Amino acid sequence: MDRQVQGLLERAVAAGQAVGWSALAVERGVASVSWSVGRAALGGGPVTPHLLYDLASLTKPLATTTLALLARRQGLDLELPLGELLPELAASPWGAVRLRHCLTHTGGFPAWEPLYAGGARSPAGYLAALAALQPLAAPGVRVEYSCLGFIAAGLALERFFCAPLAQLFSKLVAGPLGIADQLAFAPPRHRPVAGGQLGAVVERRLLRERGLGAEPPAPLAGIHSCDDGNARGLGGAAGNAGLFGTAAAVARLALEYVEGGGELLTAAESQLASRCWTVGLEQGRGLGWQLAATPGCSAGRALPPDAVGHTGFTGTSVWLDRHRCRGYVLLGNRLHPGGRTPDLHPLRRTYHVLCAQVLEKMSNGE
Repeated sequence: MDRQVQGLLERAVAAGQAVGWSALAVERGVASVSWSVGRAALGGGPVTPHLLYDLASLTKPLATTTLALLARRQGLDLELPLGELLPELAASPWGAVRLRHCLTHTGGFPAWEPLYAGGARSPAGYLAALAALQPLAAPGVRVEYSCLGFIAAGLALERFFCAPLAQLFSKLVAGPLGIADQLAFAPPRHRPVAGGQLGAVVERRLLRERGLGAEPPAPLAGIHSCDDGNARGLGGAAGNAGLFGTAAAVARLALEYVEGGGELLTAAESQLASRCWTVGLEQGRGLGWQLAATPGCSAGRALPPDAVGHTGFTGTSVWLDRHRCRGYVLLGNRLHPGGRTPDLHPLRRTYHVLCAQVLEKMSNGE
């Protein structure tokens, strides 16, 4: 079966879905297997297990949710209104939105807006841009997947901890887990990173569609800049995007959310984040995580309805069968080099089926 996974990913390269893939399937304490297929970039060297990928929205559950749970230990109430954490939003439509609404995509935020387009590319500028936006719905009544809600959550966490998000993640999450060199915001240029899109093609198109003459923030000096423009405008670290990592490091942190928790998170914290907070709404959402019961999601039939996972716009994904302590990581960058966005859900669903079969055979000693 591991050869079938290899063949699946090789076909995905041949089909132009990404120039390379780094993948890993693991059952904690039982078995682990990884695959490296294709190239790190067009004309570049082969993919290796040490290659970092722009994780895009995997940042939401891995970084922002994890930091929110750790802040909760220190007294941060997830029901606290944003206006109390961020007084700049107090008089805006977002003042009464709770942190929990941001983490479950139920705050009424639009899906995306270029917060960098109208003012300063800084926390103050972004808060002013957020304050000027109008909600799509009242808090708690609708699931609207939103990068903006997670940007607000990231800014709120920085305000609570009195420290930058990248520093918080390294000190409180990646460092204690021993993966700070494999999972980080804005990694230094000497680290090997898979190629991303050239020229911010996607965001330039979105800006034109809105009739805006702004340019996405330029790549940052001395570091690998993520493809997300809003995160670039905050120095490469935001609540919605900016994290880079290897497949092994993604799995290491994600497995903190399986049943029983792990070294960093308790069983109760894992359950709190992974349970469905949006019963009766359009999607099954935990704190940062999506539930496999969500119609049309990328989990597929290999995962039970209460499995949790997430995808990233660049082409990344992680899913967890919490009860079996299994994790499935698939990292690629479909945007490289020209900003193409092929649908990867069919690939992910098949990948999960084949990986589940691999882990089943390994756990049975075959």
